[in-house]
Amino acid sequence: MTITLDSLEPALSVRQVLTLERVLAGEPEVVAGASHLDRPVRWVHVAEAADVGVMLTGGEMVLTTGVLLAGDEGKQAEYVRSLHRAEAAAVVLGLGRAFPAAPDVMRRAAERCGLPMVVLHRPFPFAELTEEVQSRLVRRKFAAVSLSEAVRTELTALITAGAPLQRLLDEVARHSACPVVVTNLAHRVLGTAGERPAVDDVLRDWERIARQAGGTEGDGWIRTELGGRGERWGRIVLCGYRGDTATGRLLADRAAEALVLHRMLAGGAACSWEEQSAQSLLTDLVSGVVPARQLLPRARAAGLPVNRRTFVPLVVRDGDPARLERLLRLLGLPGLVAELADGATAVLLSLPRDQDAGALAAHFATRLRTETGPDHTVVAAAEPRAAWDDVPTGLREAQHVADAVADSSTVLDLPPVVRLKDVHLRGLIRLLRDDPHVQSFAERELDGLLRETDEDLLSVLRTYLATGRNKSRTAQLHHVSRPALYRRLESIQVRLGVDLDDFEQAASVHIALLAHDAQQQ
Repeated sequence: MTITLDSLEPALSVRQVLTLERVLAGEPEVVAGASHLDRPVRWVHVAEAADVGVMLTGGEMVLTTGVLLAGDEGKQAEYVRSLHRAEAAAVVLGLGRAFPAAPDVMRRAAERCGLPMVVLHRPFPFAELTEEVQSRLVRRKFAAVSLSEAVRTELTALITAGAPLQRLLDEVARHSACPVVVTNLAHRVLGTAGERPAVDDVLRDWERIARQAGGTEGDGWIRTELGGRGERWGRIVLCGYRGDTATGRLLADRAAEALVLHRMLAGGAACSWEEQSAQSLLTDLVSGVVPARQLLPRARAAGLPVNRRTFVPLVVRDGDPARLERLLRLLGLPGLVAELADGATAVLLSLPRDQDAGALAAHFATRLRTETGPDHTVVAAAEPRAAWDDVPTGLREAQHVADAVADSSTVLDLPPVVRLKDVHLRGLIRLLRDDPHVQSFAERELDGLLRETDEDLLSVLRTYLATGRNKSRTAQLHHVSRPALYRRLESIQVRLGVDLDDFEQAASVHIALLAHDAQQQ
């Protein structure tokens, strides 16, 4: 059976102990320290010794009849002070022959120390109280240990199976029933899990919240450092955990152990977590499944400046994400980098509005192509976006441009940054490639070549049309003589039943070939 925190009994506070049925039978009355009743009770201790403080380790609720304190106000005050020094949770005094009423000296001392003091007006067997509280505490500790082992076992199994970071965080969030956030030491969010609305509420003003609440656990913010061998490199935070702090701390510690192991097995690549975070964000932006407005808190928490910025969506073909990250840092350009499908990498620049976004994008592209070579990298871009809500459309436009030139970068003379206006007819065909009418047109126009799948003739036709029907250039690129090229062109015209010297017929075949190529990608 899977143990979740919902099945755990909460930690007992002084206030909760006083509401137990057996305690209520003794008619308890709080006579001092009423504002400190939420202190946790670690144990219950029956003691009549005047120097009981030396026997305590903190968190005990001490039960006494005060029989050894009667008639000595000095001992009474010192008794309370010793409990305070030992960090006792509370003192419970059973009224009777020793004290028929709450002694003023003890009450005043307890109030000054902030120690909850409770008197029982009716005779009460202390053994019943200790039995009740101890059994509850033992059950709670057993449940906490069971939870610890269950979480450790489940997370270890996930790591052994090669699960990604997100899967581990989802499991931690399931157990904790609250948002879970992993950050680096600069509070930049590397991963999140939990109910999406609750996570977004946490991330909305993440840096301020994290810096204010990160050092305290009073409001359910439980933080554990991530690191090893004397080096810290991140944190895991349970945000608004509703259970008792001790159990939350245990859960956070188990999660931290798993995350450190996950990183070690990945070769210590903590930056890969940042890459996964950026990839998840940019993939959601491109897909449009999640509205951009809902992704804004995640972008802000990931370290992307979003206020009064100009966003430049880029897609790089055959670009190494690590190289792109290094180049952004070198040029001082804020942005996110994430690998998409089919060898494309998305780059979202976030620039101050007073900077020339076009010039900076061109500078980035020029530096990249200088490092990799113009024949190996295509940088496609959409027009800069001033509104965050327009970023998804911009990313899809940049991806469309990159796809449109995927097979033509060695033929076309491309600028450093390729935009929609640079892809012309090829871009239009790329947009329409899934239209059944376009597919039917391409099959009909090229049927004579496609039926026999003559790739050599298709390649010659592709080059001939892409070079503007330049026979000399086509022969040169295919390393054949002009007479040999003429024979191949004649064969193409016969099979297709067209005259390639006729502009309209050549244009029709060119469009069909572009559509055919687009459908093969």
